[in-house]
Amino acid sequence: MADKTLDYQANVYVYDLNNCAREHGFKEDDVWVLNLASVDEKKALEKKYMPTISVKALPEFLSQLGHAVRDKLIQAKSSFEKQLSDSESPGNDLQYLVAYSPKRFR
Repeated sequence: MADKTLDYQANVYVYDLNNCAREHGFKEDDVWVLNLASVDEKKALEKKYMPTISVKALPEFLSQLGHAVRDKLIQAKSSFEKQLSDSESPGNDLQYLVAYSPKRFR
């Protein structure tokens, strides 16, 4: 049951990313970077980049959600994978999966 919920949430997140990319006129070389973030890191990313899309998840499911979204996004960068490999089970301070485009500053 949890796998269906996780897959559904990943599909909704990817759908939101695709809609946002269309609304903001992303070109082929514009990519989403996925990042696991705490509340403060999320705020900092939202202040620095436009657009950002975030989703809150329980810390024990955050890593799985990130992998599911990454697998669904062809354009996800490998920096997300590096961050996940540092701690396979993220701490409780990481609560958000945040996507942003590094080329699009506020």
